[in-house]
Amino acid sequence: MLNFLLRRGLATAPVLLIVAVIVFLLLRMTPGDPAAAIAGDGATVQDVERIRAQLGLDAPVITQFFGWLGHVLRGDLGYSYFYKMSVTQLIGQRLEPTLSVAAVTVVLTVLIAVPLGVLAASRRGGRLDRFIMSASVLGFSVPVFVAGYLMIWLFSMQLGWLPSQGYSRIAEGVGPWLRNLVLPCVTLAVMYAALIARVTRAAVSEALTEDYVRTARAKGISEWRMLIRHALANAAVPIATIIGLSVAGLIGGVVVTETIYAIPGLGQLTVDAVLSRDYPLIQGITLFFSLVYVVVNLLVDLSYLLLDPRIRY
Repeated sequence: MLNFLLRRGLATAPVLLIVAVIVFLLLRMTPGDPAAAIAGDGATVQDVERIRAQLGLDAPVITQFFGWLGHVLRGDLGYSYFYKMSVTQLIGQRLEPTLSVAAVTVVLTVLIAVPLGVLAASRRGGRLDRFIMSASVLGFSVPVFVAGYLMIWLFSMQLGWLPSQGYSRIAEGVGPWLRNLVLPCVTLAVMYAALIARVTRAAVSEALTEDYVRTARAKGISEWRMLIRHALANAAVPIATIIGLSVAGLIGGVVVTETIYAIPGLGQLTVDAVLSRDYPLIQGITLFFSLVYVVVNLLVDLSYLLLDPRIRY
């Protein structure tokens, strides 16, 4: 396992470097000038050029890149043009809301999707199976922003049960914290639960055709015990894979969801950084999200050792 971790750790560096190069070049190639945005509409050409010089944007692109990369290697993600503070500090301030949304969404998704997938597999071809699979297709087909606005319209505007926007930190109380997370997390869980339920159903259905399942049935083991201890346990690897990919995919979903529900997390910070063309902030957030994606995939690979002892690295 140590060799596996070492290999994956060494493979992470080129991935992050490629991401850094692509993001850096794309930002410089897109229209717009951060210096002009900072200077304002009434600024003169001299004012804009002075700001560009202060920010180091007048240097050659290659010089800018290696200067920024050198700071990153020292653990410094740069200084935000518009927030006037460290990018690392900004990410730290906005991390709790994003982690809260992601964690609650994952727990909610797994608690809903896995039982539904197992239930559908146990009733293959029946009405319940067709209903669950049809609902999962519908849930996966609805865009996140559409589901979000429907949730706000129904549960906030019509019924008045839940707040439509905002975030309450967990230090202010678990109750208010959860209450503000219900709508955004359910919005995200609709799509990911649909995907995981379909994969769970397929994996468990395949496991039910194996010889060890027929042997378990011949021994008189109850249907539900056979489903959980034999079929689901042996179908755990593909299920863990799709859960891991869903966690990584939450990166994109969080950006949209936090914007809809005005949650002050990394997703909302990303939108603000893009709109203001805050180069250091965009680059820092992108690198952070890329690192999270790599770590999640590493944890999924490591989980295979626990789920299937036959796997060796």
